Amino acid sequence: MSFEFIKKLPSPEEIRSKYPVDRMIIELKKERDEELRRIFMGEDDRFIAIIGPCSADNEDAVCDYLMRLRKVQDKISDKVFIVPRVYTNKPRTTGEGYKGMMHQPDPEKNPDLLAGLIAIRKMHIRAIRESGFTCADEMLYPENYRYLSDLLSYVAVGARSVEDQQHRLTVSGMDVPAGMKNPTSGDLTVMLNSVVAAQGGHRFVYRSWEVETSGNPMAHTILRGAVNKHGEAIPNYHYEDLLLLKEKYEEYEEKKHLKNPACIVDTNHSNSNKKYEQQVRIAREILHSRSLDKDIRRLVKGLMIESYIEPGCQKIGTEHVYGKSITDPCLGWEESEKLLYTIAEMC
Repeated sequence: MSFEFIKKLPSPEEIRSKYPVDRMIIELKKERDEELRRIFMGEDDRFIAIIGPCSADNEDAVCDYLMRLRKVQDKISDKVFIVPRVYTNKPRTTGEGYKGMMHQPDPEKNPDLLAGLIAIRKMHIRAIRESGFTCADEMLYPENYRYLSDLLSYVAVGARSVEDQQHRLTVSGMDVPAGMKNPTSGDLTVMLNSVVAAQGGHRFVYRSWEVETSGNPMAHTILRGAVNKHGEAIPNYHYEDLLLLKEKYEEYEEKKHLKNPACIVDTNHSNSNKKYEQQVRIAREILHSRSLDKDIRRLVKGLMIESYIEPGCQKIGTEHVYGKSITDPCLGWEESEKLLYTIAEMC
């Protein structure tokens, strides 16, 4: 038999009832969701910074990082709206390596998905209570979204998932902004088609239910760079790339009835060729492009930045450095703090 059924996991409703949210969290999420809605719908001109570790691998370090972000947010709240990255699922190109806290609550121990589901919910609840931030996570597994849907204010669909039907249709039932990354090939039509699908209503099978969705008008694009047939990185954050995306949006608005053009630009991944320190320069260039063209300014709502307490990355099993990424390399806190203030100045 090719599948070994290890244990039946609790439903999202069971996990949520065992680890519930209180009135403070409900009201805070409602408030932050409305602020994000206004930004994406063009009613608020603040700039969004979706910033944080490549993967949330340690609850204490993540919450420490978020408290540092809180101090900065309080100083730049009139210009920048911060959404921390608390990513608990990690796609792996070859299937090997650390797949995130949901799989391994302790990166140095064997996978335990029940413990992982509990750990990620508890971490997101703690993050909100301590920092006042509702956060972003990647939707790697659409069927798992409801384990955290009452806690998240932003969802990203990755480059390897964006063509998947279930991801697109699940986003169509969300009431928070969801970013659809361009695929690793860089094909803008794939990304835009995913936004069209996510903005429409659908009827489909979800967690053994027949469900119907009304569409998500806050579904939008994320430019993250591409890779050519030789494995070389091709950035897509330059001025000309942003103009091209604007033109493509206009075509889709006319032909596909796409609503509410909006884009987030990922400063790492193939845009930086994973040279994490380049994120500062890339962010500055994007902000400069916004200053040159009012249409680009309306289109580009924010940046996605990989950042943690310590710069770079480390391997699992080595002498552990607190607050240092165990997946992709990230900006350190000192550079991140400076960058956030620069973003506020340039907006």
